[in-house]
Amino acid sequence: MSVRPHIVLRDADREDAPALISLWAECAGGSDEGSEAFTQQSLWREPGVAEAAAALEFNLSQRDKRIIVALIDGEMVGATVCTVGTLTPINLTRVLIVTEIQVSPRYRRKSVASTLLSAAASYGEEHNCEIVVAAIPVQSREPHRYLTKIGFNQIAVVRAIQASKLRSRLTMKATNSRDTGKLIAVRRTLRRRTDARGHSRT
Repeated sequence: MSVRPHIVLRDADREDAPALISLWAECAGGSDEGSEAFTQQSLWREPGVAEAAAALEFNLSQRDKRIIVALIDGEMVGATVCTVGTLTPINLTRVLIVTEIQVSPRYRRKSVASTLLSAAASYGEEHNCEIVVAAIPVQSREPHRYLTKIGFNQIAVVRAIQASKLRSRLTMKATNSRDTGKLIAVRRTLRRRTDARGHSRT
């Protein structure tokens, strides 16, 4: 029986930028195959160290947000992000939202994910969270199976689109809707005129 490696957890900091870039890139490269995986990989853009450090600083400055990293023999092999919020904007039921459950493909099935989730659960308990929500990429079949196995149920679907494309689509839809409305109004006017001429002849 193989001995499980000793996993050390700590909070991420700005200096972890290079290691986290490597972890994210390794996980993105090891995604499952399929159209969903291709879509997810196309959304991934590897940042430079300065950008990653600035992003870490921004995220760590957010209230009730925590980034936990896992290390084995000094190497960063996993990470997750925890955010405390409310179930809806109009009630005080607290929820812990766990995102970016990243584990190096070389260290999967070595309790890294469960150790990270255990730390996340403790963080949620400290903030009186009644519900834990985990958001992971749709194509990550293994994490989905793992979360289902330990009791997570699907409660939502998260979809993504580029902001510029969304604005373009909405503008196009609104324009088409106005044009269609004008066309219908013109047709109705012509129909009324035709009917009026028919009545006047009789």
